[in-house]
Amino acid sequence: MRVRVTFRVNNRGGLVPFHHQYLISEVFRDILQRESKDDLKDYPFFSFSGIKGQTRLSKAGLHYNSRRVTIVISSPNADFVEHLVGAIFRNKEIQLGALNLTPEMAEEELPVTLHRETKFICISPIVTSDDFHNPEHKLFIEPSSNDFSDQIYDATITRMTEFGIDTDAIPEVHKFQLIPDEDYLDKLRASNKKFSRIYPVYYQGEQLEARGYTFPFTLFAAPEIQDFIFTCGLGTCCSMGFGMLDLVNSDPTERTVPYKSAESLVST
Repeated sequence: MRVRVTFRVNNRGGLVPFHHQYLISEVFRDILQRESKDDLKDYPFFSFSGIKGQTRLSKAGLHYNSRRVTIVISSPNADFVEHLVGAIFRNKEIQLGALNLTPEMAEEELPVTLHRETKFICISPIVTSDDFHNPEHKLFIEPSSNDFSDQIYDATITRMTEFGIDTDAIPEVHKFQLIPDEDYLDKLRASNKKFSRIYPVYYQGEQLEARGYTFPFTLFAAPEIQDFIFTCGLGTCCSMGFGMLDLVNSDPTERTVPYKSAESLVST
């Protein structure tokens, strides 16, 4: 399930760092710690997007000039999504950097049918390793290499198994290949732009770092695997704000329906 939460911006022009997934992660973590039972306080099977809205760039970061912004929250566990979204709505104000927000509306994205070949874009960076204390975990891996695809596959199968999915029962589960859009990567290289960076990550209250990648790609995998990563994120650190995907050439706002009213979410 994917739910799009719309927030009213209380201080238009409020500043947020360019790479702000860790800020959202800490806010969600604090909300879950305060408002959840033990089995949901550190629930790992979800992902979320960055803050989407009209921005003005400065050296300090992003200034949000729109009256409203959105964050997409996704998980294969619909009960968890309802719990987190409800907990968000019980907070009249949410502070992300210097941006002050009030939750206003929630919409559900309609399910999509995914096949063995799907073209994705990243709406938050992909992280291949969460071995934070291994100095090699931040090393650059060429996205077109088998090593990159293999690490993503291993992380995905591990998370699916931990979620409770019998991956051995999935036909041709080992037929998995991630192929980046090389034309896109070549254009970035030619213009000296980056598709891979070191991002701040908060893990168990400690600020760490991870290498993330952002580029369009085609994924060849079983539909069951495609469905899982579309709702739970790709790679590692997904509950910390990484690995969220969307479909290439698709406007998700065209496939949304009302979710639950703010009043019913607050009383959830």
